[in-house]
Amino acid sequence: MSQQTTPAEQKSLQRKKPPFRADQVGSLLRSEPVKKARLQKAAGEITAAQLRQIENDEIIRIVEKQKETGLNVVTDGEFRRAWWHFDFLENLDGVEPFTPEQGIQFHNVQTKARGIKVTGDIDFSTHPMLEDYSFLHSIAGDATPKMTIPSPNMLFFRGKLEKDAYKKDYHPFQHDVSKAYKKAIQAFYDRGCRYLQLDDTAWAVFLSEKGLKQIEAFGTTPDELRQLFAKSINDAIADRPDDLTVTMHICRGNFQSTWTAEGGYDAAAETIFDGLNLDGLFLEYDDSRSGGFEPLRYVKRSDLQLVLGLVTSKFGELENPDDVKRRIEEASRYVSLDQLCLSPQCGFASTEEGNKLTEEQQWAKLRHVVEIANDVWK
Repeated sequence: MSQQTTPAEQKSLQRKKPPFRADQVGSLLRSEPVKKARLQKAAGEITAAQLRQIENDEIIRIVEKQKETGLNVVTDGEFRRAWWHFDFLENLDGVEPFTPEQGIQFHNVQTKARGIKVTGDIDFSTHPMLEDYSFLHSIAGDATPKMTIPSPNMLFFRGKLEKDAYKKDYHPFQHDVSKAYKKAIQAFYDRGCRYLQLDDTAWAVFLSEKGLKQIEAFGTTPDELRQLFAKSINDAIADRPDDLTVTMHICRGNFQSTWTAEGGYDAAAETIFDGLNLDGLFLEYDDSRSGGFEPLRYVKRSDLQLVLGLVTSKFGELENPDDVKRRIEEASRYVSLDQLCLSPQCGFASTEEGNKLTEEQQWAKLRHVVEIANDVWK
C-alpha cells in the first residue's frame, strides 16, 4: 500500500502524536504477583500500602515490556482495577457501589455481581485514579502515557438511578455527568495527561435487535438515545486543551474471551463518525460480529483518526499479517490511509479475570501490531 504513495505522502503517514499507527486499547493481563497480593489484601494479610507497592513494581515491569514491543504508548494495564468501568464510576460524587442479584451476562458466561447506583448529585471533586495516572506518568520515560476511563455514557448504561430528579428527566442527569467529566478531564490534564481514552460499550445497543429491546426498556427511542449519548461526550470534552488528545473505544463486550453484543456500526454510524468531536475512534473489527467497513463512509473530517482493531485480544493465535494488511487496504477505500491506525480490538483484561491467553501471547500480539503497522505505514 505504501508503494502507491509519493515520498511526500509517505512522510505524512508518520504520526508523532496519538493515536499512533501501532496503538493499544489499554488493559493488560494481571500478573500473578498482583493477583496474589489482591487476595492477600482482601484476606487482611497485607496492608493497602503493601498492595500498592507490589502494584507499583509490576506496573514498572509491564511499562518496560510495552516499550520492548515497539509501542510508543504505554498504560498501567489497569492493574489497580477489578473492572474497567466500575472502579472509576463508583468514585464519582453521588455514586455508590452495591451488590446486585446477579452479574452481567456475556456469551455463555456471567461476571461476578457488582453494580453502581446514583444516589446524589453527580460531580467530580477528587479521585484515586489521579494518583494512579501520576505514577504512570512518572515512569513512562520517552513513551506517551495513556489514561483510560469509562465514557460518561457508562454511568447511564450501568448505573441504577435512585435520585428522583434524574429518574424523572434524563437531561439534568446528562448535564451533571458531562460537567463532572469535564472536571475530571481537566484534573487528569493538570497531572500531565495528554492522551485520554473513553471506553464505551453503550453504543452497542444500537447495533442489534437485542440492543433495541434494551433501548425500549430505557423508555426512549434510538434517535433520542443517540442524541443523548453524543451530547454527553461532546459536552464532556468541550473546551479541552488543544494539546490533549481524546479518543473513544467502542466495545461489544470483553470478558474471559467472550462478548455481549454483535452487529455492524451501520445503525449508529452517522452519529459515531460525523457527530462526535473526538480526535480518534478505536473500532472493533476482529471478526464478523463487527460488520464491514462501509459505515466509514460517514467520516467527513480529515483530522479524525480511526484505529482499526483487526488483531484480536481474545485468543493467542496470531493473525496472518497479509490478511490484516488486506483489511486495512479495504478500509482505506472509505477513508484515507493517513487516517487509519492499528491495534488489538480491545484490552486483554477488561476485568481482573482476564482473557484466555498467556502473558507471552499478549506481548506477541502487541509486537504483531507494531510489525504490521511498520510494514503498512513505512
